[in-house]
Amino acid sequence: MSGAGTGAAAGAGAVGAPMRVGVIGVGVISEQYFASFERLPGLALEAVADLDQVRAASVADRLGVRALTVDELLADDRVDVVLNLTIPAAHAEIALRAIAAGKHVYGEKPLALTVADGAAVLEAARAASVRVGSAPDTVLGTGVQTAAQLVASGAVGDPVGAAVSWTASGHEAWHPAPDFYYRAGGGPLFDMGPYYLTTLVHLLGPVVSVSGLVSRSARRRTIGTGPRAGEQLEVDVDTHASALLRHASGATSTVTVSFEVWGSRAPITEFFGTLGTIAVPDANMFGDPVELLTADDRTWRGVEPTAGYRDAGRGYGLADLARAVAAGEPHRASGDVALHVLEITEAVAASSASGAVVTLVTRPDVPPLVPLGTKPHLA
Repeated sequence: MSGAGTGAAAGAGAVGAPMRVGVIGVGVISEQYFASFERLPGLALEAVADLDQVRAASVADRLGVRALTVDELLADDRVDVVLNLTIPAAHAEIALRAIAAGKHVYGEKPLALTVADGAAVLEAARAASVRVGSAPDTVLGTGVQTAAQLVASGAVGDPVGAAVSWTASGHEAWHPAPDFYYRAGGGPLFDMGPYYLTTLVHLLGPVVSVSGLVSRSARRRTIGTGPRAGEQLEVDVDTHASALLRHASGATSTVTVSFEVWGSRAPITEFFGTLGTIAVPDANMFGDPVELLTADDRTWRGVEPTAGYRDAGRGYGLADLARAVAAGEPHRASGDVALHVLEITEAVAASSASGAVVTLVTRPDVPPLVPLGTKPHLA
């Protein structure tokens, strides 16, 4: 684990005290984080900031915290960790500024728009002895964690491979301001890919090579809801991607993610072993049920949760980071894994452009299983 995964912030609170959180970006996704904070005693919401200061003030008033400018929040000694919920294009910039201020940083995916920018964030964190965490933390719920525990226990024998198929017609159908999904840092690879690529790393280990194909259709995109309903969108990214991944373990996996599909019956994620198959729950959720089929019993049966945070939501990865800082241990939703997933993502497009298999450089440690429980606890 790199230093970016084990450092401690100079401005951290007292030992055993909650980690004080400053949120930058109070858009749609922030509400899911705020809903989790009240059941995570290791976190204390301290302040919020947004380019829209009226919106930040409204959120702060509702939650009983301070509304600050971005500059004020980054300089505030009462903030230990910056929760970076800005648009993808701002992820690296805000992370670097938080690190320069001596704060831990936890951000939404992707870590950055490019591997080079993501690596710069982790290098800055190592130099400053602070932590970098990154979504998705959905993989820390009972769904993916129980599947990972089955794999680790040998319940389906030796790993052979896995298959992912996440498809939809496009986020403009439900999001009132979906522009960023179709700009740099968006598209199905950057937006949805991290959920499933991170899951594959947890199940099969790091990826060593990638072969990929990407494309986009000429279909016109129209916002379907909200005050801008009927407005057409510009599409600057590829909207359909398929990849073949070779893992360091020798297993292989296939991945398809798309904003081009009106309907599909393909399972979202399945894991194949020499003695059976695991129906892995949707990695965009925390606790959907796991199903198992074995060579000895050719019927699907549900599996009770054996690992993971129960009833989890967005923010549990940040709480796990706070737990790990207090315990002096690596955290699970790490910048190292996020950088690896970003390298896979970048390699899919590079392979499509060149027609060649791309060999990866990063190789993170697979995070340890989450013991079955309700929440991360401070030491």
